[in-house]
Amino acid sequence: MATCPGSWPYPRVLAHRGGGVLAPENTLAGLREGLRRGFRAIEYDIMLARDGVPVVMHDPYLGRTVAGSGHVYDYDAAELALFDAGGWFARAYEGEPVPLLVEYAQFCKAHGVWMNMEIKPAPDYDLETGGTVAHVAAALFADEIAAGHMAAVPLLSSFSMLALEAAREVAPQVPRACLMSELPPDWERRAREVGAVAIHTSHRHLTPRLAREVRAAGFGLFCYTVNEPRRARELLAWGVDAFCTDRIDLIGPDFA
Repeated sequence: MATCPGSWPYPRVLAHRGGGVLAPENTLAGLREGLRRGFRAIEYDIMLARDGVPVVMHDPYLGRTVAGSGHVYDYDAAELALFDAGGWFARAYEGEPVPLLVEYAQFCKAHGVWMNMEIKPAPDYDLETGGTVAHVAAALFADEIAAGHMAAVPLLSSFSMLALEAAREVAPQVPRACLMSELPPDWERRAREVGAVAIHTSHRHLTPRLAREVRAAGFGLFCYTVNEPRRARELLAWGVDAFCTDRIDLIGPDFA
């Protein structure tokens, strides 16, 4: 997969939550679908279960993609792993479990899949989630970090500045990115405060001018979630380094 020199040494097209619209999100089944389509880069979400174990899940509550009720922090990780995270998508995926972060990340590493780990804290769990995810990433990629092979190390992103600060405190060697749905006037200050190497933002609010400003400031620029090939080409022409997509059937890993 093509990579971009300079401030973005990572793959340029990422499968959103594993399999995009072709498989249940944030599951090993979704990851396998992305792999089948040739993707070796992924964006996915991480939260903490009640016992502090990180799990791969987007929502702080059950019911949308994971059968059940209540919040993630109402259950231990082993309990969450017993819930059905695939039946909502299709009968063929019934019984697909909620993955633990460690097993999911190990699977990615074993198959050469680069990871953008989005730290997605449940309310009031910013520090714990940011620190825990950073610890896992640093331990799993200790050899790569020691060897200076940073292009292989996951990029930790979050909308939570507190989570990013905690991640930097626990594992400053693991790179971080600021997630902002729309770039505020002080976007650069916020990014520098947490030592971010990249800005992640919604493509819907990006302009050519803002893209130039982010790149000129020395940050990588990543957009979510780009599902139309024409729009993807436009963003790349603006200087966007990378993006994630749900439409892995329309936008392949070598699109850029």
